[in-house]
Amino acid sequence: MTEKNSIKLDSEYASFLKDLKHKIKTTQLKAIKAVNSELVLLYWEIGNQILIKQQNAKWGSKILAVLSHDLQNAFPEMKGFSISNLKRMRLFSRTYPDFKIGPQAVGQLPWGHISLLLERIKVKKAHDWYAHQVLEYGWSRSVLEIHISQNLYERQSGLSQKVSNFADKLPAPQSDLAQQSLKDPYIFDFLTMGEGAYEREIEKELTTHITKFLLELGTGFAFVGRQVPIEVGGENFKIDMLFYHLKLRCYVVIELKARQFKPTDAGQLNFYLTAVDEKIRNPDDNPTIGILLCQSRNKVLAEYALRNVSSPMGVSEYQLTRMMPKNLKTSLPTIEEIEKELSADLPKAKK
Repeated sequence: MTEKNSIKLDSEYASFLKDLKHKIKTTQLKAIKAVNSELVLLYWEIGNQILIKQQNAKWGSKILAVLSHDLQNAFPEMKGFSISNLKRMRLFSRTYPDFKIGPQAVGQLPWGHISLLLERIKVKKAHDWYAHQVLEYGWSRSVLEIHISQNLYERQSGLSQKVSNFADKLPAPQSDLAQQSLKDPYIFDFLTMGEGAYEREIEKELTTHITKFLLELGTGFAFVGRQVPIEVGGENFKIDMLFYHLKLRCYVVIELKARQFKPTDAGQLNFYLTAVDEKIRNPDDNPTIGILLCQSRNKVLAEYALRNVSSPMGVSEYQLTRMMPKNLKTSLPTIEEIEKELSADLPKAKK
């Protein structure tokens, strides 16, 4: 074989191998998904049969222990027939009485995700919302658990009464996406701040833990910088934190206030947004939006402050939780007490 033919063969083989590996991986994923779908459907059918028998045959709750024992003996290689899992199957069937494998988001989730939703979420609408988020963003079970424990559905779905002027200042569907990306409150429980923490200290900690901060902000945020300098009229200013949102296709200015919201804060943020639009924004970018993160917020006051502001912005609260070892919790003050003392020590104004 000539050197030329050898090179050609190597090139053809590499391409051939690449195609085969892609096909095998695709088939493996399809097989895993098919097995998962069949397992989920089986669990729903078992739960449904348990419900029917308990309703019609008047079987008591003790039947679950008997059934668990018999199924585990009959199928020792399977681990899904514990009493607790049989209860989840029954709850699954009760929650989704018309369940079918297909378009329903929950049916495309692994059983571990479904079990977590059944145990932690009581409202079916919230079930469906979390299921769609898992499919869209590929959340692992641990990430899903974090979001549930931090009440992401309530904070991001509008149940927490978000304050913004996005609907008035942005065209649809950008306004809807901007509103959906806003949370209230934001939870920074990954920070371990000392008493008397100022805004700059909190900013520094947030950027030090940027991965967790981005997770809390939500999908689509990319970090640009902290204390970003910008010159206007020969004077220098610094933006607390600057991000770029990949889905909104715009810059996002985040201003942090370690105190209660004041109407003048909206004017300051409006100034920064105008400056970013003029000095940093590219022609293809959408208008810059702003988020004011305050330690507390009067909803009516914030709504009035945003009513005639020209730039799109929202106002949200944040929660700064002190993390303490469990063995010290009995001897140390509560988180609420610490935050109360912290608030009393914070400066009255930032600039």
